[in-house]
Amino acid sequence: MLTTKEAIALKIETTQGVEAVPDPTADAILVSELSYANEGLRMVERPLIKPTISTEQSIFAGTLKKLTFTAEMKGSGTAGVAPEIGQALRCCGMSETIGASVVYQPVSEGHESCTIYYYQDGRLNKLVGAKGTATINAEAGGLGTIQFEFTGKDAGRVDANFPTLSYNATVPRPFIEVPFSIGAYDAIINSFSLVFGNTISTPGNVREPDGYAQVEISKRDPNGSIDPEAQKISVIDFETKFKNGELMNMTTGDVGKSSGNIWNVTASVGIRDISSGERDQRRTDDLTYGCHETLGDDEFTIEFK
Repeated sequence: MLTTKEAIALKIETTQGVEAVPDPTADAILVSELSYANEGLRMVERPLIKPTISTEQSIFAGTLKKLTFTAEMKGSGTAGVAPEIGQALRCCGMSETIGASVVYQPVSEGHESCTIYYYQDGRLNKLVGAKGTATINAEAGGLGTIQFEFTGKDAGRVDANFPTLSYNATVPRPFIEVPFSIGAYDAIINSFSLVFGNTISTPGNVREPDGYAQVEISKRDPNGSIDPEAQKISVIDFETKFKNGELMNMTTGDVGKSSGNIWNVTASVGIRDISSGERDQRRTDDLTYGCHETLGDDEFTIEFK
């Protein structure tokens, strides 16, 4: 089986844990860096006392599955139409608001779940009731990407040939000509990251065949990092803002210039740590930050327009 011949299709479920049957012509997501593994695997040991020193066979007592993949940050090609990763974002504890643009932001209840079909070269793996978290990364001269990490219930695997797959043809724009700012200061950065910070809870449930209740998002702690070039204190004093616990508005500004293929991230942030860094013999202030709500469930937003 070739690792270069794999694909996923993801569809939101009407009822968590009930297979939604993703359509590979409508629900496929173009991805890279696919990984699929057991999560919370229970192998019960039997520490029996007997005449020999050999170990008894462990007993399988249930597992969940974890699927991770990376997708490109890009629009759908049409303003006001959800991007290819839209359903995946919604299943990471985000609401979706569609108007002239499509906006995603965290919510504290009503989290949606999804069914994911993971096609390998000759095999289909099914994941149901899945919820997850994500991390956005962008670096000057590269493409913005988002890494998803989903946990769900194992719905089995079968031999299957590749179906007909359709992907959105929009080409992503590089992370350049971006008017990044923090606290109304036009910072010169090389890299940006935003971690959704969702806590995925997997409580036990003896009634279930795998011994686990439904997967839930029980907490979030959005955070990230940036690396602005250092300036004189009279220009920007990040150290004082850090010590004073000052909240600042941070925005990437628009990435891309063509309607339908523009994205941006906006957040209310407070600096959690500051250290001295270096980039090509230039001093940087390497900042880690946390996102914090101001009116409730508004720590950050992701907009496609």
